[in-house]
Amino acid sequence: MFQFLQFSFIDVLDILLVAFLLYNVYKLLKGTVAINIFIGIAIVFLIYKVTEALNMEMLSSLLGNLISGGAIALIIIFHPEMRKFLLMLGSTNLKTKKNFIKQLKFLKAEIAIDLDVETIVNVCEKFKSSKTGALIVIERNSNLEFLQERGDLMNVEVNGPILESIFFKNSPLHDGAVVIKGNYIVATRVVLPLSDKQLPSRFGLRHRAAIGVSEKTDAICILVSEETGEISFVVDGEFKLYSSSSELQEKIRMYLS
Repeated sequence: MFQFLQFSFIDVLDILLVAFLLYNVYKLLKGTVAINIFIGIAIVFLIYKVTEALNMEMLSSLLGNLISGGAIALIIIFHPEMRKFLLMLGSTNLKTKKNFIKQLKFLKAEIAIDLDVETIVNVCEKFKSSKTGALIVIERNSNLEFLQERGDLMNVEVNGPILESIFFKNSPLHDGAVVIKGNYIVATRVVLPLSDKQLPSRFGLRHRAAIGVSEKTDAICILVSEETGEISFVVDGEFKLYSSSSELQEKIRMYLS
């Protein structure tokens, strides 16, 4: 009678993989209208599996036909989100064994920090004083090569004067974002994907772009508002609070490690 409650190692692995997949889909859809549709579908599917396990043939058959028949409709409804999800998967850097292990962060106690965090934060403090708009994207595990192709490629070690010259208001490079990999500026004038979230009116295009790229990748974004001079730290599609420049440095190091 309770045979369906017997679990094997494969069953546990299956559940964990499904949970991981659903969690990443939820992160991708969080803050959009599609999240309500996704939750509704998840509830229907859960009811279907329960009725199937309890041998409620009529209801499980009805729900099964509903789910299988709605596959095409789901592709149409979730077309933008599916494209973003595949883009996110395709941008993951699994080219080498070293990078593959880096993706599995829980297998490593610590990842070495090569980035000159202090220089970046100090430059942002200067931008804050002069109300110079800036948007800096720092690569973590997700490969950002697909973003670099949207801007001008560069290969310059991170330093204050370079960043200041890039975001100088009369510089031809100041529009768009800067992408940093390791301790090198690898692209400038990068056009970032915009978030679909409903944001307060005081947030401008830089804020929407920072949230957008941090929703689709695990990158860290640091932006300076041209209107207020406020420095914002964005990761996982959310603004992270800090009380001082030293605490901001520690937060960046924490996320990088």
